[in-house]
Amino acid sequence: MRLGAVGFVLLIACANVANLLLARGMARQREVAVRASLGASRGRLFRQLFTESAILAAAGGVLGIALAFWLTQVIMALVPPNTLPSEADVRMSIPVLIFTLSVTMLSGLLFGSAPAWQVTHPNLTDVLKQAGRSMIAGRQWTRRLFVVTEFALALTLLAGAGLAIASLVKLTTVDLGFRTDHLLTFSVPVADGRLTGQEQIGVFYRQLLEKTRAIPGVISASASTGMPVYGTNFGMPFSIVGQPVKDPAQRPGAGFNMVTPDYFSTFGIPIQRGRAFTERDTEGAPRVAIVNDAFVRQYMKDVDPLQQRIVVEQLIPGVTRLGPGVEWRIVGVYRAVRNGGPRGDFPEIDVPFAQSPWPQAAMAIRTTLDPDSARRSVEAVVQSIDRDLPVSDLQTMDQIVDRALAGDRFKAFLFGGFAAVALVLAALGIYGVMSFSVAQRTHEIGLRMALGAGRERVVREILVEGMG
Repeated sequence: MRLGAVGFVLLIACANVANLLLARGMARQREVAVRASLGASRGRLFRQLFTESAILAAAGGVLGIALAFWLTQVIMALVPPNTLPSEADVRMSIPVLIFTLSVTMLSGLLFGSAPAWQVTHPNLTDVLKQAGRSMIAGRQWTRRLFVVTEFALALTLLAGAGLAIASLVKLTTVDLGFRTDHLLTFSVPVADGRLTGQEQIGVFYRQLLEKTRAIPGVISASASTGMPVYGTNFGMPFSIVGQPVKDPAQRPGAGFNMVTPDYFSTFGIPIQRGRAFTERDTEGAPRVAIVNDAFVRQYMKDVDPLQQRIVVEQLIPGVTRLGPGVEWRIVGVYRAVRNGGPRGDFPEIDVPFAQSPWPQAAMAIRTTLDPDSARRSVEAVVQSIDRDLPVSDLQTMDQIVDRALAGDRFKAFLFGGFAAVALVLAALGIYGVMSFSVAQRTHEIGLRMALGAGRERVVREILVEGMG
């Protein structure tokens, strides 16, 4: 898509150059006719005009390369984080420079040869008799066709830019399904082997949650393996009890998220049906699960989800293979949350963290104050539990959502930039055509005004012609 936009801009620029060269050649038609009458061959005249086009193309290519060095730095500064691999080294390379110069020279020569050919093949007698005016007037349709083509291509780019901007505006106003305000998130990158066994994992996160809730201004805190916008770290196949599956490989799948009881209240996610998790949903209690709207719409549309049970293989910390299948009874359904980013959601199964603990989890806290003010307190809490344990990805939910839209903003900026360049080129093209047309009609306009035509009428006719 971006390559197509670049191609459109190149075509508009080529049409503009061809238009200006054609007008310039037409203005020199009398000069060419005089030189031809004095013995200059058509080949020699063609080579001269062709060489001028080549020099203009080379100068434009050099200027474009210099501009590209600067624009590359600007674009790289606007590229969203993690878009490119860490080893990517974006810079102007020799093959790119050679390709750019080749395309520039080819475009200049190709679109400069047509005007040169047209100018060197006139009727010399007509040109010398009429000073080129009738010949010029008779061939304005070519230049007008170039302008029409430029505006058609520019309008296409403008439409694409408008769609990208409209999509960005829609994404910024979409309901994410949870409250993003006063929410601070971070992760605790626990090393493999640091927490072994369900009891040790449970003790660590209970202690972390208790100390986090004690931070001034914090009203709730939760731990989970995934969170809205970020998505879930696990995708698990499942089966519905009472609906046997012949081939286990053909089972449906959904995101799998282990959460503490305060997860839904911390994120402000309303439970539509059933109940949320409580402190009683411990390891020895009956296994329960909560699913989202997308899960119900896709897999349980015609049944009561609160009467269903699902079977999911057990995730065992430190073990690469899955454990045996475990039954989970659905006790709640929560509203649609954009767990796949602002663009959409996917089916998700949430289970109590105590019934399926995992060493690495993300933390979220809701505060009554500015969440940025709790950054140092969060780091101090983690350090008080383990001095060797770092805090990573410490950011507010508003920052997470903003970064999730970075790609769309960049796309809108890129297409908007292409459309603006195309529109400027098209405007220059019509300005060149109308300026040349008016300059060639100066004698006619002077006669009409001398015979009584008013200034307003002449200007109006020229503007109507330009609009047409």
